[in-house]
Amino acid sequence: MKLLGIGSRINHPEYGKGVVTNVTTQHYWVTFIDNGLETIDLDSEFEVIEAADGDVDTVSFFDVESSLVSILKKWSDASEVVPIADKYKGGRLILEPADAGLKSYELPIDTFFHKITMVRDRLRVMEQRINSSDLDEQGKIDLQQYITRIYGSLTSFNVLFKSDTHKFVGQRSK
Repeated sequence: MKLLGIGSRINHPEYGKGVVTNVTTQHYWVTFIDNGLETIDLDSEFEVIEAADGDVDTVSFFDVESSLVSILKKWSDASEVVPIADKYKGGRLILEPADAGLKSYELPIDTFFHKITMVRDRLRVMEQRINSSDLDEQGKIDLQQYITRIYGSLTSFNVLFKSDTHKFVGQRSK
């Protein structure tokens, strides 16, 4: 059995006419005119309307996308979705001045939480850039210690995080 290349047109008995948009080691990903994207086994029964030749790359789009997301997380400001603790969802943060004549400041706690996670993500990017820089080792260690202290200062906000894996971690005592 010769594999079809991306761009091949087929007619499937159940899904109708479609175009092969991806090929993996076990499946064709086919976008069908009437049924949208479906995956079908390589040995499925279908009529080949027009075969597209070419080498078939057995790396799936999912694999490529996963690799790209990993790289972007590592080297950019792209941040993952970090869930807020359920008890704070939809809550409000209210800052009351000591002077009763002054107006209080109020904002959605979700907005505040988003800003905190952005600080955390940017600190991580800074760590990575320091580690990959051409600073000498002592310079890297010194800057890393400052970042660790910053994380320690931010541990007060850990109460807002739903998952322990997302929380700030400062310097641990021995």
